[in-house]
Amino acid sequence: MRAIAPPLAAYRAEHVLLEVVEGVASITLNRPERKNPLTFESYAELVGIFRAVKSDESVKTFVLSGAGGNFSSGGDVLDIIGPLVAMKTTDLLRFTEMTGDLVKAMRACPQPIIAAVAGICAGAGAIMAMASDLRLGTLDAKVAFLFNRVGLAGCDMGACAILPRLIGQGRASELLYTGRSLSGAEGERWGFFNRLVEPAELLPAAQDLARRMAEGPSFATGLTKRMLHMEWAMGVDDAIEAEAVAQALCMKTEDFGRAYRAFAAKEKPAFQGD
Repeated sequence: MRAIAPPLAAYRAEHVLLEVVEGVASITLNRPERKNPLTFESYAELVGIFRAVKSDESVKTFVLSGAGGNFSSGGDVLDIIGPLVAMKTTDLLRFTEMTGDLVKAMRACPQPIIAAVAGICAGAGAIMAMASDLRLGTLDAKVAFLFNRVGLAGCDMGACAILPRLIGQGRASELLYTGRSLSGAEGERWGFFNRLVEPAELLPAAQDLARRMAEGPSFATGLTKRMLHMEWAMGVDDAIEAEAVAQALCMKTEDFGRAYRAFAAKEKPAFQGD
């Protein structure tokens, strides 16, 4: 696959749908006839997109969704799972490292990612939703970390590190040990979904949230995402010190000054990301 360079709006995606409008980059997994499974090529393209956007100041937020009423059924059984059975160990390790690179790229990009989850959200699809910053769902959503059900460990693509932080150790253990589906209502109750909306309202709601976040101070938002990730490995004292440095940096931005002047004038600040 060819290299992806900013601006992202100029890139013509080959294996997913990509559109950038008013600072919001919408990625649609677009193989609806098979519930939007991932292929070797779509994995690589998604990694390239999330890595390239790190230096693209025109993109403020992401919306990640699937076409045809489903999010993603995970790795394509015919295009990916079949070939894996015949691979030797070194090639399998390269594959699992490549899939893990997608989560690394999603967590490292400074822009918040909103997953709009309807219908089937399984395997690597569930991982992508998990790795997003926010998740909107529907009542018909079925989220399954089903690795155990196909003879694999639940420790895939960072699931054992990230999922317990979202829903708690015991609940994550249940899903990863059994591979059972998490319903939309249960997912909201457990904290996996930020909220549920009607299917027809899912994508508009996600895009509206993304636009509102895109209007915010993007440098500060990106720093917040970075600190949320970094502080997993910190004690409270170290986290407080790191946040002091981060906040001092934000106080030197033009957006901080704009916010103060707008407040003094009783106006809404127009953030510009600098």
